[in-house]
Amino acid sequence: MTADDFRATVSLDDLEMTGRELVTVDGASIALFHHDDTVRAVDNRCPHMGFPLSEGSVKDGVLTCHWHHARFELSCGDTFDPWADDVRTYPTEVRDGTVYVNPNPSRELPPDEHWADRLETGLEENLRLVVAKSAIGLLDADVEYREPMATALSFGTHYRESGWGPGLTVLGCMANVIDDLEPDDRKRALYTGARYVADDCADQPPAFDQPSFSTDEVAFDRLKSWFRNCVEVRDADGAERCLRTAIATGRSEAEVAELLLAAATDHPYLSSGHVLDFTNTAFESLEHVGWEDADETLASLVDPLASADRSDEQSSWRQPVDLVALLEDVYGGDVTATDGLEQLASEGAERSWSPPVAFQETLRSDDPEAIVDVLTTAIREGATTEALAAEVAHAAATRVAQFGTANEFADWNTVHHTFTYANAVHQSTRRTDAIELYRGVFDAAINVYLDRFLNTPPTPIPDPGANDTGRDPEAVLTDLLETFDVEGAVNEAGRLVAEFFDRNGDPGRLKRTLGHGLLREDAEFHTLQNLEGAFRQFDFAEAQMAKREDEPAFDLERRRRVPLVATARYMAAHFPTRRQAEQTFTIAARLNRGETIHDE
Repeated sequence: MTADDFRATVSLDDLEMTGRELVTVDGASIALFHHDDTVRAVDNRCPHMGFPLSEGSVKDGVLTCHWHHARFELSCGDTFDPWADDVRTYPTEVRDGTVYVNPNPSRELPPDEHWADRLETGLEENLRLVVAKSAIGLLDADVEYREPMATALSFGTHYRESGWGPGLTVLGCMANVIDDLEPDDRKRALYTGARYVADDCADQPPAFDQPSFSTDEVAFDRLKSWFRNCVEVRDADGAERCLRTAIATGRSEAEVAELLLAAATDHPYLSSGHVLDFTNTAFESLEHVGWEDADETLASLVDPLASADRSDEQSSWRQPVDLVALLEDVYGGDVTATDGLEQLASEGAERSWSPPVAFQETLRSDDPEAIVDVLTTAIREGATTEALAAEVAHAAATRVAQFGTANEFADWNTVHHTFTYANAVHQSTRRTDAIELYRGVFDAAINVYLDRFLNTPPTPIPDPGANDTGRDPEAVLTDLLETFDVEGAVNEAGRLVAEFFDRNGDPGRLKRTLGHGLLREDAEFHTLQNLEGAFRQFDFAEAQMAKREDEPAFDLERRRRVPLVATARYMAAHFPTRRQAEQTFTIAARLNRGETIHDE
């Protein structure tokens, strides 16, 4: 022991003779090297996968790990191979023939700045291990998740020419559920969102901005008309200038949302619902990071919007029933019209609407005219966009909950797309009351109709009380996680969720368990979306229970369960996976904690 920060280790003679020594100082495993007449000290764990660097090779000032051949500049620890990350070095001194090492040197940057820099590198190089270590390091340093999320959001909008895509959607979804997760799973959620963004941007050209117009004298209605016209003719550049002008001239969030959502519903169900879902998630992302990032964030929506597939051009919407014609009659003669909807809404002004008996059954029926009629009547009787969107979202969640496992596996995504679209319409009604959102409601309802055969026959949703086994709710959650280890245990997953509710389990515990089950897997884009949408719809249904005391408690309880039964079944259909991402996360966590991964 010394009076300063250095600790005695080995004799210089011994180190010169062996060329390397492994020592443990204050709990730190340190590899010492004698090279070019100089003593060097580095963390013995390779920052890539933890292999002992004392078993590596040193030549010409370069330390090479034998596990994956990562190379490090020996004097400073910087890597030649960004996928490996830099290795920590330690100051050394030779005193009276003994090598001394300082095992706790001050870092060049505090942890929050260090990991923020590493996150940028991980995104730029698409390095999963670096992204994982950064996500863990930042949250361990008590950095609010919003800061690294903002970094990933900015990266994703700048470095993907084709604009908003699955990666940024996953990032937004993970931010939306992060408060519902256990602390370690919050790190997994941030890692998941950031790695999806990095993967989406890998090898893609960057986006080049179009400027706003040099005027603040354009009326909002005209700017909105210009934007919609540009999108209609697939003029992405012109549309971007209109959008940026709306933001630059201080239009409110509600007005900007109206502009985008009007164009996103000018044709039904654009790109299998992804366009409107992307739009909603972009606005939700801004709720996390702040409106000051609106310009770059929302501009990334223009290309997917202008290049979208239009369902009114698809045969399934035209034959054997011309569903588009049904909608045009309501809208005002064209899919882009709103005159008819405005008339209906004016008739319903000052009226209060609640869903009539059998409203849900009609939405899930095989009669498209009846579906359109019941929605039309609802608007005339005072139904708001939010109230109708909530009903259609519940019908779409029920389609997932009752999906028949005899269908083709790919059809899980058919009902999923309808659900996430309906959820996006519902969430969008929170930020604008634009008349165009009624079109989104009708579009979602028509798609619920188109999905009807995927519930033929419908898988029964367990009634409240039907699975009251008397078991401890925690035992039910243990079984639920184990169910995700068994391929195809779809119906059992749904039954276990119902049992948990019957045992009066805490919904927060159920959500945390579902979140953990999701984030330990190599969950793909749609599965991550599905859970987020289910959490949103569950929270809404639970909040509504206190407001709808006049309705039968049995019906309200059944309704609140549907989203989580649905997502448990969807997850079970897609699990288990190889869990490669979880292996990377585990290695990153152990490296960050200073644990030994390989025997030394």
